[in-house]
Amino acid sequence: MEPEGGGRSLAFRALQNRSHEKTKLRKRKSTLYVSAQDQSRRRGDLLGENIYLVLFTIALRIFNCFLVQTSFVPDEYWQSLEVAHHMVFNYGYMTWEWTERLRGYTYPLIFASIYKILHLLGKDSVQLLIWTPRLAQALLSALADVRLYSLMKQLENQEMARWVFFCQLCSWFTWYCCTRTLTNTMETDLTVIALFYYPLEGSKSKNSVKYSSLVALAFIIRPTAIIPWMPLLFKHFWQEQRKTDLILHYFLPVGFVTLSLSLIIDRVFFGQWTLVQFNFLKFNVLQNLGTFYGSHPWHWYFSQGFPVVLGTHLPFFIHGCFLAPKKYQILLVTVVWTLIIYSHVHCPLPMRFLQCPPDLTGKSQYLDEADTFYLNPLIWLHKELPDDASLPTYLIIFNVLEEEISTFLISRNYERTAVFFHTHLPEGRTGSHIYVYERKLKWGNQQKMKF
Repeated sequence: MEPEGGGRSLAFRALQNRSHEKTKLRKRKSTLYVSAQDQSRRRGDLLGENIYLVLFTIALRIFNCFLVQTSFVPDEYWQSLEVAHHMVFNYGYMTWEWTERLRGYTYPLIFASIYKILHLLGKDSVQLLIWTPRLAQALLSALADVRLYSLMKQLENQEMARWVFFCQLCSWFTWYCCTRTLTNTMETDLTVIALFYYPLEGSKSKNSVKYSSLVALAFIIRPTAIIPWMPLLFKHFWQEQRKTDLILHYFLPVGFVTLSLSLIIDRVFFGQWTLVQFNFLKFNVLQNLGTFYGSHPWHWYFSQGFPVVLGTHLPFFIHGCFLAPKKYQILLVTVVWTLIIYSHVHCPLPMRFLQCPPDLTGKSQYLDEADTFYLNPLIWLHKELPDDASLPTYLIIFNVLEEEISTFLISRNYERTAVFFHTHLPEGRTGSHIYVYERKLKWGNQQKMKF
């Protein structure tokens, strides 16, 4: 039998050997520890994504904003900036749509708020009035880009999201339009952000209040925005288990609040209660007066519009349609007055433009002012500007008109003083360049500057 002291010696050696071994601790998940780790990681996030990705997108859209210095369609001024300028500074040209109350003030109010802030700060210079609204639109488009990336990462994976993000940033049409102050641009941005919150299968950011609010706002700004959303709204309603709750607790309250705000805003600026969405529907659908500006055949969106917008992405889009899972096989198509205006001049000079409103009186063989002018420009000029008192200080024309009215320009002492590039591909009445003619007054004569 081993002595008692030997046992104690063996036990001591065992403890000594054990002390030289690596102590293995049991891993425990601490709620506080994990939370702190997540918070540390999220400190580098912005809008739920990597802060560098977000800042890169913002910087790219700002660069995009300054790079695009052309005009696209008149509405990017007449339905936004010019109206906003009139709201704040009490002068600016209001087109016939506003006298007929076919447009609402909700969208121009965004830019009017920017103008008002600049005015209160004493910073309402021409350059800031021109570029600040476009920068605001660029920031909203950057937000839509980031939300599109986030949505695709939830629905698919990061690699797929990167390719979608790359295609979005490389789209020539998005690049050309996303920083313009167009209701179409705002509608597109709101639609993309709303899809981020729409209850798509696999989405982790579903929120019925947020997405329906964004859809309602898009409809208030541009009533045709409801067209691509109708199938998605019905799909949500069909799949929803609690249909009554969806209608009573989400759709109706959101619609009521949004429409009420639109009515109040338009009441303030029109001076009377006006439901512009109904007026828009009546004019374009019931009376069909919108066809005055032309219409496309039924296949235009598929044969011309969509292919042009997609550009070089078209082959990849067609290929992707065949490969896409069934849940993604729903196709959604979201689919000269601009020479000088008050919101870009910011000075109450008397100006006159060739107007082209539709026939609101029911006259047969109606011709607008622009059509009448181009039937015979010389006769029109002699009739509308018969004497020296009626002659403007400046005439601004497209270069294609110069030869035809040259006798008028020479006899009235107009000299070309400036030339501005307009487009590489002129068509119709437009030209490649814009000419500015100034009337050279004789010594001693004085005349108020007019355009």
